[in-house]
This record gives sequence, structure tokens and C-alpha cells, in this order.
Amino acid sequence: MIAYVTVGADDIARAKRFYSAFLPALGYGLTEGREGLSFALPARPGQSPAAPEFYVKPTFDGRPASAGNGAMTAFEARGQKQVRDLHAAALAAGGSDEGQPGFRAAYGPHFYVCYLRDPQGNKIALFSNDPNEPGRDG
Repeated sequence: MIAYVTVGADDIARAKRFYSAFLPALGYGLTEGREGLSFALPARPGQSPAAPEFYVKPTFDGRPASAGNGAMTAFEARGQKQVRDLHAAALAAGGSDEGQPGFRAAYGPHFYVCYLRDPQGNKIALFSNDPNEPGRDG
């Protein structure tokens, strides 16, 4: 099981604006500290935090942050409408489009996805795969 994902950011305020445009709608809470941003799903009483957590931090070595070539973090939305809404919100908050919301021929008939880049260039996917919603062929 993946416990956490960390991306680097040179401008934490810009990163906060971008990620706060959609992660709270997916249930993530934000904690800010000297070491950056921590987004986590709520833990039930007596249980460990739900994995994975998502961190946005300055680089450890102090050199400029860079996006990994081929690296992407995907977040599951509650439905196709939420994918569209959060894609728009993320663009308005400083992200860039890497693929409009919709179906992709390479994936299953209900896999509805959009792709974004955060202000640092990290690739993000927002997706829904609900068989109860209209599919690619329907």
C-alpha cells in the first residue's frame, strides 16, 4: 500500500492555491507547517490516518523543484461531473490543462479522466470509474 506521495514546489503559496482548489472537495484536509503542505483524508477515531497522504514541500537539497518525467499522481473523484468541476477549479487556481475531461479509448468504458499540471509542472489526474454513470459507448 502506498503511504504517501510527495511533490516538490518552489512557491508553496501557488501550490496551496492549486491543490486547495480540488483536494478538499475529495475529502482531504490541509495542515500547513514550516516543511510545506500536508493533505490527508480524515482518520476515524482510534485508527491511523487513511493512506495515502499527499505532501507538497520545498526540496530537501534546496535546489529548484522539478517534475518527474513519467510521474503522475491520480485522485479519484465521486463522478464525472466532479471531474469536470474540479478540472475547471484547478485551471482557475493556476494549473494548466494536460487533457480535457473525457473518456480515453485506451481505458475501460467507464474510466472518465482529466489531466492537469500544477504550477511546478507535476502531472495530476482526476478520474471517475463508476459503472453506474454513462460510459464511453453509451
